[in-house]
Amino acid sequence: MAMKGVIASAVRTLASSGSSASSTTFTRHLHASAGSKKIVGVFYKANEYAELNPNFLGCEERALGIKDWLESQGHKYIVTDDKDGPDCELEKHIPDLHVLISTPFHPAYVTAERIKKAKNLQLLLTAGIGSDHIDLKAAAAAGLTVAEVTGSNVVSVAEDELMRILILVRNFVPGYTQIVNGEWKVAGIAHRAYDLEGKTVGTVGAGRIGKLLLQRLKPFNCHLLYHDRFKIDPELEQQIGAKFEEDLDAMLPKCDVIVINTPLTEKTRGLFDKERIAKCKKGVLIVNNARGAIMDTQAVVDASSSGHIAGYSGDVWNPQPAPKDHPWRYMPNHAMTPHISGTTIDGQIRYAAGVKDMLDRYFKGEDFPAQNYIVKDGKIASQYQ
Repeated sequence: MAMKGVIASAVRTLASSGSSASSTTFTRHLHASAGSKKIVGVFYKANEYAELNPNFLGCEERALGIKDWLESQGHKYIVTDDKDGPDCELEKHIPDLHVLISTPFHPAYVTAERIKKAKNLQLLLTAGIGSDHIDLKAAAAAGLTVAEVTGSNVVSVAEDELMRILILVRNFVPGYTQIVNGEWKVAGIAHRAYDLEGKTVGTVGAGRIGKLLLQRLKPFNCHLLYHDRFKIDPELEQQIGAKFEEDLDAMLPKCDVIVINTPLTEKTRGLFDKERIAKCKKGVLIVNNARGAIMDTQAVVDASSSGHIAGYSGDVWNPQPAPKDHPWRYMPNHAMTPHISGTTIDGQIRYAAGVKDMLDRYFKGEDFPAQNYIVKDGKIASQYQ
């Protein structure tokens, strides 16, 4: 499928999956005045991998596939992967940019200080899901609009979580490592490899991703639990066979596997500290594709070293990219990767289309799909409060 056709199809898919945009115009902070706009995109660099797939849109080299479109309309599009420190490339453009696009996979941290410097800034877009790299309170106070491509990679992340659960339960990583190292020690794997069937799996958070994970776990005949601010629709809850747990601390000791599916907020930052991890069943397996800062970094290391956590897997770190000396790289029984779960090629096509759609609406002074807003008119979306 040609690139334009792929993106157009993804736009239609995203539009049909959520609320339709209203015809009302934006607030004065987001109304795109006439003239050229300076748009800066921050993406990870692909280097030699950039040319291997024409739909590899989420890298710096492809920059969501919107460069020609933006420049044909007279806008300036600056793209970089250099985002940290006072002398980085992004910092040079902060004072006069109008729109900043970033991703959760290579986040440009938008601090209150950067917002204060950005005199022309109107719009912050997340290519993907999760806008905690932005100081949302500062953005709201400055009258900025923050939006993300809601729903763009929920399937990608839910599938990845299921994969990680199986990797931990079946003790896959040591087996792979044996083969790479020329070894063959079945006992070194089998002594802690289990079936997923019959195990109790609990998700902390049952939003779009959490619900998809529960649906995908149903055929494995697990006991499914979930903790969230809100209950799942009763009909879907019955269909999945999941049980609501109002008290998180009461749910944790019941679970063989815990999956983190909650946004990073002031309330969830450090949610899994030493005390809360101690409430989990000894030998628990934990999957976290939400945000690294939800976990106390050292508490995870200590519990993994003692065996209280029998396996930890995820793709989110604090900070990102993770430094070479990050302790999670070296703790026992982990199956960590870089932040990749939501940036599959399919996910990239969807979030590239969603960003292009919102930019087009921004230039026309039209509202975005309601579910995409994280900050609008000085108000922060409920999931981040």
